[in-house]
Amino acid sequence: MNTEGQVRIPSGCAIAAVISKEGNRMTGEKIIEAMKPMHDRSNGLGGGFAAYGIYPEYKEFYALHFFFNDRTTRKDCENFLKERFEIVKSEILPTRKIPQITDEPVIWRYFVAPLKSVLLSMQLDENEFVARTVMKINTEMPGAYVFSSGKNMGTFKAVGFPEDVGVFYKLDEYEGYSWTAHGRYPTNTPGWWGGAHPFTLLDYSIVHNGEISSYDANRRFIEMFGYKCTLQTDTEVITYIMDYLLRRQGLSLGEAASVIAAPFWSTIENKTDFEDKEKHIYLRTLFPSLLITGPFSIVFGFNGGLMALNDRLKLRSMVVGEKDDKVFIASEEAAIRVMEPDAENIWAPAGGEPVIIKMEEGVKL
Repeated sequence: MNTEGQVRIPSGCAIAAVISKEGNRMTGEKIIEAMKPMHDRSNGLGGGFAAYGIYPEYKEFYALHFFFNDRTTRKDCENFLKERFEIVKSEILPTRKIPQITDEPVIWRYFVAPLKSVLLSMQLDENEFVARTVMKINTEMPGAYVFSSGKNMGTFKAVGFPEDVGVFYKLDEYEGYSWTAHGRYPTNTPGWWGGAHPFTLLDYSIVHNGEISSYDANRRFIEMFGYKCTLQTDTEVITYIMDYLLRRQGLSLGEAASVIAAPFWSTIENKTDFEDKEKHIYLRTLFPSLLITGPFSIVFGFNGGLMALNDRLKLRSMVVGEKDDKVFIASEEAAIRVMEPDAENIWAPAGGEPVIIKMEEGVKL
């Protein structure tokens, strides 16, 4: 008889998200509840959430969430941080003990601002400096992992089912205008705390249902630009690709989607809009190694919005719904109905067609 964890479920993993376009803040309770009807899509080896707008009192500072193997590692890493940042606040990340979550590492939170003298000497802007610092810690400091590094947002993840992870991190006590969630069923990589979703860099976050067959090609390309894939999962590379395309290359969300889920050449050839056709030819030619192949549905979070995207063949399920100022995304309609029983305009996005939701103009985050 097969036991949990020994059965490979190719369509496993669950994703869900909600955003208020008017910036109304919600606790994490509904997004936790949304994961319950999708319980069987994960196996207890990974669950997590990303929340935006949860640190308004520290919104000008980078919120660094850490896993440490022990207190000695934390102290050594903190000394390293003091050389590069002003630490505005340092504290253990609040959790509640529950029997479903065990073997937790030391989980810490820092609110920091890069030292201007260090930025000047390195001739870097704040975001690039923080991104490089995250990579340095995660590759050169054994026993220390930065798993969240954005402003006014945070990621919370663990080995466990997502509905338990949300209780463990007390997400009912946080309020954000946007939430994403993930239940993991590891297929080719181990289930461990750092390997749970979401994966983040700065304020970007990714939750992903699927399997990336192009991982090695994607990883080799992105690591030429200073990114390091250390978290033992294929999904991590998607986050770095999005950061590279959006922050470094200045592409729009739609253009980035056209790189990672590029139309087939035959589809491009049949386009009648000349400018649109030329743009897709340019993007496919310029970034061939960043095409992500294999089945996937992802939700990409960022300050002020969300983007949902399927692979070109739509090999993974994903549905979207709306109600008033809120937009809901999930692997299954049942999850949306838990968040909003009266959700309207339920539809399944086409393969390779991004659904981009942004806050309304004038809304203060």
